[in-house]
Amino acid sequence: MANASLSERLKSKAKVIGPGAIIAASFIGPGTVTTATSAGASFGYAILWAVVFSIVTTMFLQEMAARLGIISNKGLAKAIRDQFSQPILKYGTIGLVSVSIGLGCAAYISGDLTGGALGLSLLTGIPSNIIGPILGTIILILGLLGTYKVFEKLLVALVVVMSITFVTTMIVVQPNIGDVFQGAFVPTIPSGSILVIVALIGTTVVPYNFFIHSSSVQERWSKPADLKAARWDIIISIGVGGLITAAILITAGAVIRGTDVESAAELALALEPLLGEWSTAFISIGMLAAGFSSAIASPLGAAYTISGIMNWGTGFNSRRFKLIFAIVIMIGIGASATNFEPLSIILFAQALNGAILPIVAIFLLIVVNNKNLLGNYVNSLKLNIVGGVIVLICIGLGTYSLIDAVQAFL
Repeated sequence: MANASLSERLKSKAKVIGPGAIIAASFIGPGTVTTATSAGASFGYAILWAVVFSIVTTMFLQEMAARLGIISNKGLAKAIRDQFSQPILKYGTIGLVSVSIGLGCAAYISGDLTGGALGLSLLTGIPSNIIGPILGTIILILGLLGTYKVFEKLLVALVVVMSITFVTTMIVVQPNIGDVFQGAFVPTIPSGSILVIVALIGTTVVPYNFFIHSSSVQERWSKPADLKAARWDIIISIGVGGLITAAILITAGAVIRGTDVESAAELALALEPLLGEWSTAFISIGMLAAGFSSAIASPLGAAYTISGIMNWGTGFNSRRFKLIFAIVIMIGIGASATNFEPLSIILFAQALNGAILPIVAIFLLIVVNNKNLLGNYVNSLKLNIVGGVIVLICIGLGTYSLIDAVQAFL
């Protein structure tokens, strides 16, 4: 491979893309699109560094989850179940993880279907509460009849669609490159930005993605030699996910800076002078892809987590796995058929995320230090230090976002 051409090397790297793309497709949902749009509109490029930080954090945590799955051949949920032998601790953990991740995924799927439906509604004029259930029904059929490979290919395709859509709009608006780099690598906290920073990180570092990743990597890889491919998958896929989020923020910062926004749909109006009649199509397709991809990942997360921690077996050959998948999707279908405001649903989901993330991050850190599971592939001291800092930051951010979300509902 040393003498291989650039195109051959790129093709080789592209072949490893799979489970990581599922994670990227998962976190680029309506919540991320809306939050990144709001961040750019309110603060320009000043908090772009929060996107960089959240992507690096996600890479570290997802690498731990992937390494766990490949080396131990266990998903995170099963590993957590096996970690504790004391009955109260064991079953208390099972209950906590099952309920919290199940509720979180149910909340996310509701916002994902509603947000994705808004994208198609912009193009067709059909009400989103009609489109949402249709999207949910399509995903339900795919889940009941499809396989892991079907979902992986579909989610990779959706990430490509979002990349083309949002990165193209960023290039068209011609942002000031110097200001972009300053915002990305010189951290600042403008007045009133802390909640948006928390939201940017919270919509990227998603707890159920650890469960998805640790299980899905086993569909592709099974031995220590595969770790290199899995890490490239993480770097490329999650890096592209971060580029998409950054592109949305940069575009908003360039064209609607100083505007109060409620959704990414407002970007379409601002882009009309540059993209003409294509502006609505670009933003609508991006929103649809973001909602649809995340709406697939949410029930997958619930199914992998609950099936694994209940020791039912994970995978599309398991009836219980598909049952959990179907239940979460049907909750989303029901919610998207109502007139719930997507922003309210997303806010509720982010509040749950704030409460769940520190707990799951601690469990992940404990499990990847278990020599009985990982042998020589446990965390190094450096990784534990980084992981510990990340957990502390997650606790702080989670507490802040949870308190703020509760206050918003009161």
